[in-house]
Amino acid sequence: MSKPVIAIVGRPNVGKSTLFNKLIGERRSIVEDTPGVTRDRIYGETEWRGRKLVLIDTGGIEPKTDDVILAQMRVQAEIAVDTADVIVFMCDVRTGLTADDRDIAIMLKKSGKPIVPCINKCDRIGAPPMEFYEFYELGFDQEPIGVSSIHGSGSGDLLDACMNALGDWSEEEEEDDSIHVAVIGKPNAGKSSIINKLIGQNRLIVSNIAGTTRDAVDTHVENEYGKYTFIDTAGIRRQAKISDKIEHFSVLRAHMAVERANVCLLMIDASTGITEQDEKIAGIAHEAGKAVIIVVNKWDLIVKDNSTVNEFNNRIRTALAYMPYAPILYVSAHTGQRVEQLFERINYVHNQATMRVSTGMLNDILGDAMIRVQPPSDKGRRLKIYYMTQISVAPPTFVIFCNNVELFHFSYQRFIENCLRETFGFHGTPIKLIIRQKGDDAE
Repeated sequence: MSKPVIAIVGRPNVGKSTLFNKLIGERRSIVEDTPGVTRDRIYGETEWRGRKLVLIDTGGIEPKTDDVILAQMRVQAEIAVDTADVIVFMCDVRTGLTADDRDIAIMLKKSGKPIVPCINKCDRIGAPPMEFYEFYELGFDQEPIGVSSIHGSGSGDLLDACMNALGDWSEEEEEDDSIHVAVIGKPNAGKSSIINKLIGQNRLIVSNIAGTTRDAVDTHVENEYGKYTFIDTAGIRRQAKISDKIEHFSVLRAHMAVERANVCLLMIDASTGITEQDEKIAGIAHEAGKAVIIVVNKWDLIVKDNSTVNEFNNRIRTALAYMPYAPILYVSAHTGQRVEQLFERINYVHNQATMRVSTGMLNDILGDAMIRVQPPSDKGRRLKIYYMTQISVAPPTFVIFCNNVELFHFSYQRFIENCLRETFGFHGTPIKLIIRQKGDDAE
């Protein structure tokens, strides 16, 4: 069976994300004293009493609102409640029991799930403040537990209560063997929409408001193509436009999402074409050594003729000259055109990025390459290449031993890389060459 799931819900700005970060031991959810900062469901893991638990942080629930984003946040929280095995209902002792708290409590009781009331900001050691006892009025079977999400006090009692609410739970350890796919791109390129189309449900908030997705969100998918974990990231903005701390954290999180990924889908808006910002975002994935698929979205909006695809390809290849290895796929998240092909492309580039080549085969290719193009020389000294071996994958990384590193010009390194690609492919992934000097420079 899968790991138990605990959802943390409550109205905005009661400290859910702070508690979530404290429990998982890392700063994954954005923490800011602004209602509505955590918009989508955020997943994380913790361990308590020898058992691994999955935690979900949710956007604050506004029971009655006409605001589009807040209404969708409420829907996302409701989905989290449906997913969870235990619900932690967080309230704020400083504001006391509110009408919204009462409305949320009614909604949670209808779920039929075990509820653990969690009263935050009980920062003083000893007896809780008198306002704490108001929350007994909510009428849950479990007594309220006072915590301080900032300091972490009471979190052990909270997790104990969650474990007791779970009762007997048979758990089988499962290793995550899915392919992690980060969906990256500038704001409003259709990142959330493409994931929703891939998984066939409205798992992420989708709107035309640039910057809607502020957190990196994991979506697990298993189908006939394999197992995948999609990481939806905040649209990466130009540095000059990052005017508040929330946006800054989102950009950092997008970088972290790339680091966690095996494959990156670089989303490009066909209606605007490739921009300087797209080039910089692509560079993040390239520098991190990740396999990349260039996904040109909104292709249904383009008026096309026989040369349209070639013209787009040429513009992309010119702008992203440093990543000619990345395949290009033209899709429409709106109509679903060619979206399903992404699964096969993801599998293919992941396999290419994790390919291993024997040292014997590598040195056969190296020998042929040196016959075709003689190693460079300078002032009577000639480059001697002794052998090459692969030391790692994702990206495929090779060490080449030679007599003089300075003689191994970049152009000849590029030639060796091209020879490797001609023979083995390595489509969709960068290749890393490490040049090492062996012995004395006798030349």
